[in-house]
Amino acid sequence: MVVNFKVFKKCSPNNMITLYMNRREFVDSVTQVEPIDGIVVLDDEYVRQNRKIFVQLVCNFRYGREDDEMIGLRFQKELTLVSQQVCPPQKQDIQLTKMQERLLKKLGSNAYPFVMQMPPSSPASVVLQQKASDESQPCGVQYFVKIFTGDSDCDRSHRRSTINLGIRKVQYAPTKQGIQPCTVVRKDFLLSPGELELEVTLDKQLYHHGEKISVNICVRNNSNKVVKKVKAMVQQGVDVVLFQNGQFRNTIAFMETSEGCPLNPGSSLQKVMYLVPTLVANCDRAGIAVEGDIKRKDTALASTTLIASQDARDAFGIIVSYAVKVKLFLGALGGELCAELPFILMHPKPNRKALEAEGSVDA
Repeated sequence: MVVNFKVFKKCSPNNMITLYMNRREFVDSVTQVEPIDGIVVLDDEYVRQNRKIFVQLVCNFRYGREDDEMIGLRFQKELTLVSQQVCPPQKQDIQLTKMQERLLKKLGSNAYPFVMQMPPSSPASVVLQQKASDESQPCGVQYFVKIFTGDSDCDRSHRRSTINLGIRKVQYAPTKQGIQPCTVVRKDFLLSPGELELEVTLDKQLYHHGEKISVNICVRNNSNKVVKKVKAMVQQGVDVVLFQNGQFRNTIAFMETSEGCPLNPGSSLQKVMYLVPTLVANCDRAGIAVEGDIKRKDTALASTTLIASQDARDAFGIIVSYAVKVKLFLGALGGELCAELPFILMHPKPNRKALEAEGSVDA
């Protein structure tokens, strides 16, 4: 049986350095991240000159609009998380992958392997969606594998001899469901003998992208107020950790109904409302958190960010969360009654062996 590996290839502008990687998405399992591995191939001229070649893992965090930048002021941080010398090779033990072993045999003596370990506390790849007319760099977190030549890893790289290949740090859904979300809220009113009770339940805690969310609503009206309308919505919470007031929410799916209303005193109402949060319905809205590579056609809403603890939050990261919010409208004098339930929205973990077996070597 012959297995072909799908390989990503990128050359420097002067064609002296070539980078090969078999994947551009690396899974974060909260406690550890998959190692970043690849092959660097040099031209014979660089080998004869004994050029020093460095590979770095760079995190690019943009926290402001590019159009608002002025002289000496940039709303961007470029962090070098890992740096190592590839050529001449240093004395270190590298456990080669099958892809690296095969490429080393095929590409010859000018090929040099590398392995980098991403810090587990580093932020996930998330960017904030811009308007279609805005072509500036989006706000958010992006990762690059940088290959360049120089006397040291602190040297300023030259564009003609530098490679920047974008990668993503991703998280996939846990294999087990959590506790079924359920909440009950009550509201009493002045000069009213009873309370208005709202009970909201989701059918499960973990949803995959594109999956329908069933919101079970039960209203018991023991007050003297009248419920005129019911509204259910999915809200995406975005927390830019760098800023103290960097939290905001976007409603990405909603449904409202007056069926069964007005709900008079002493009555009850049971209803199931279905919501499907998708990026297609929000493609023209700015500020929506989406997956790290915004240029991809198959990008989606950003997944829920899983962290080991609140103390493990990286200062240069964006935390994404989701919640279902149900609101009862009681008229101008009665006000509103709201209930909120957080849930997890993520992609299912793909079969890594099946992904590696797809396609052929891009040579």
